[in-house]
Amino acid sequence: MKTNTYRNYLADFGISDDKARERCEEIFNTLFHGSKEERIYDEFGEDMGIMIDTGNLDARTEGMSYGMMMCVQLDKKDEFDRLWKWARTYMYMDEGPAQGYFAWSCGLDGKKNAYGAAPDGEEFFILDLIFAGNRWGNGEGIFNYHKEAKELMRSVIRKGSGDLPGFPMFDGTTHYIKFVDAVNFTDPSYHLPHFYEIYAEYAYDEDKEFFRKAALASREYWKKCCHPKTGLSAEYAEYDGSPHSADYEIFGGRHDWFYSDAYRTILNIVHDAIWFGANDFANEEAEKYARFFNEAYSNNTWDQIFELDGTVLDEKVLHPVAIIATTATTAALTDEGKPWLERFLDTPLRDGDRRYYDNCLYMFSYLLLSGNYRIY
Repeated sequence: MKTNTYRNYLADFGISDDKARERCEEIFNTLFHGSKEERIYDEFGEDMGIMIDTGNLDARTEGMSYGMMMCVQLDKKDEFDRLWKWARTYMYMDEGPAQGYFAWSCGLDGKKNAYGAAPDGEEFFILDLIFAGNRWGNGEGIFNYHKEAKELMRSVIRKGSGDLPGFPMFDGTTHYIKFVDAVNFTDPSYHLPHFYEIYAEYAYDEDKEFFRKAALASREYWKKCCHPKTGLSAEYAEYDGSPHSADYEIFGGRHDWFYSDAYRTILNIVHDAIWFGANDFANEEAEKYARFFNEAYSNNTWDQIFELDGTVLDEKVLHPVAIIATTATTAALTDEGKPWLERFLDTPLRDGDRRYYDNCLYMFSYLLLSGNYRIY
């Protein structure tokens, strides 16, 4: 059940609701309209826009859908519609096995780099569109936001049946989101039960129950995939919760450790607790996770790569600001997280080529902790 409560956790550090909102706007303006060295958004033609992965110089469904969520949260309809039109124009696949999905990576000129989809993009697109329809009303064509969301929800669970070719993004037995549609393992940071609860309100009637079950399944899955001592999760994991340690060559190296994707898992656990109520697992997970990083900070190892049991590897992380931001969200559930919230408030947005991912998670963490990441 929705809590309908959006607390400003930054007030404990002297930041009023008004100041927190001003900071959200400041972050948005930097990411969308700052200098060339700051922003990760550019306008494209007369009525489109693009989010740029500055580390890889492409546009990804992850970033496009993240940018749309930032826009709908902060009432930026022009930028939202520009991003959605670019995604729908250049990323959408209207034929082949991936028909109805979005190409996960495109060049900055709109040319598809791949003809496969990454489910985290579709997951955010769906909720972006639901919120847009509720906040601004539905328009015509691709701007009939709710219709677009319904069709995408149908595709992610029903492809491969009837007249929908290809593979669904959710496993039909476990109700788990897959890492990609044609595999049988998952990514713990893709699990978004707080999104699925809302999907169930707006999906076609025959699809609603699936998403209700998916929300319950994902909350239970976190209990399987998060390490019982450290709280860390892997980037990719099997359906039984164990780290996925195969496919190194196919997916570009190791993903059975705590690394970039995995920083989002704790953010999602806290987000679910804020929107739909904390539970024993969420509170305990936030506490053990924050405690682990408190110890790592005292040992000056917090910005190195970890095995799930906390073993420190001799390599620095690629996205340290993302770790600070997402770890700070634990302060919403445990006092163990407050040192990280204080560090987060002292941490500026990242600059340089790798700023895209860090600053997206920075924005989401600040929205959540300031009480400005809301259900519309």
